[in-house]
Amino acid sequence: MDIRSFCRQSRVMIVAGKGGVGKTTMVAALAHLAAGAGLSVLVVELEGRTGVATAFGGSGDLGYAGEVLHAAGATDLGDGPVDEAAVIPPGSVYARTITPDDALLEYLDDHGMRRFSKRLLSSGIIDLVAGAVPGIRDILVLGKIKQIEQRRVADLVLVDAPATGHTMTFLSSAGGLLDAARGGPIRAQAADVVALLSDPARCQVALVTLPEEMPVNEVVEAAYQLEDRVGIALGPVIVNAAYPDLPALGTPAAEAVDAVGADVDPGLVEALESARRFRQRRHELQEAQVLRLAAELPLPQLRAPYLFADRIGPLELDTLSRALGDGIEALHDPAEVRG
Repeated sequence: MDIRSFCRQSRVMIVAGKGGVGKTTMVAALAHLAAGAGLSVLVVELEGRTGVATAFGGSGDLGYAGEVLHAAGATDLGDGPVDEAAVIPPGSVYARTITPDDALLEYLDDHGMRRFSKRLLSSGIIDLVAGAVPGIRDILVLGKIKQIEQRRVADLVLVDAPATGHTMTFLSSAGGLLDAARGGPIRAQAADVVALLSDPARCQVALVTLPEEMPVNEVVEAAYQLEDRVGIALGPVIVNAAYPDLPALGTPAAEAVDAVGADVDPGLVEALESARRFRQRRHELQEAQVLRLAAELPLPQLRAPYLFADRIGPLELDTLSRALGDGIEALHDPAEVRG
């Protein structure tokens, strides 16, 4: 399947998964991949992480105004914040953090209440309202994402969702408020968010997991809950940190040493054999979990390799995005991607 076609199936892709599976790294890899295919990308961080910026060689918090992470042939963007009303040029990655408080301040400003919007936040009234109306903070954030999508500022909006447990609450909050509110701006905002989440051409979820028992269990459960409770379209499952198949692992260390005629200390040969068996067993266990995932969750899979690195930077990002690109190109039927 063509990478551009894959990345343009939905204008918003929410990347979700259990904490520790590399979800933020996969957001960065997908953004890099889409930009490399000539698309404009906006990454939305919800929890103030710096992982996406670090992967692109930057550092520090993105902030609500955001910053340019990658601008291939888009020198007019410069290095600072970009006006969100402007259309992001092709081949560019722009990223920002969206928080409920910032989204509310902007909403109040847009509705002529700039004079006392910050006073409302500092007084604690907003926290009181949030406690009285469950889900209101999530609606503020989702409403902002909906606004970004409607403005068409980028070909692809990638949302780095909270960890799986919160993601379910986050995405189902609009439906809950829609049922609870009889009318007014809150219900209207909830209705708009539900319309976004339920339209596959506008939004889908890509779940990330590791090829291990517990993460696979959680991603399978999350997928069915998202379909049943939220009604959102699911894209391929991204299996991160997968050991590649190395045919040479089938050869015992002693045979490999004899084949090259090297004079190696027996203790080293024994250590090499132990490492070979461990690596081979690890690969077998991962493959068993990947097969179980395919059997329990009939969605296409994309694989990202395990990287022996202490941090993810631009070089590692190249490796990950190439692996995802190879997997996408192996997807033949576009309808299959939506499951």
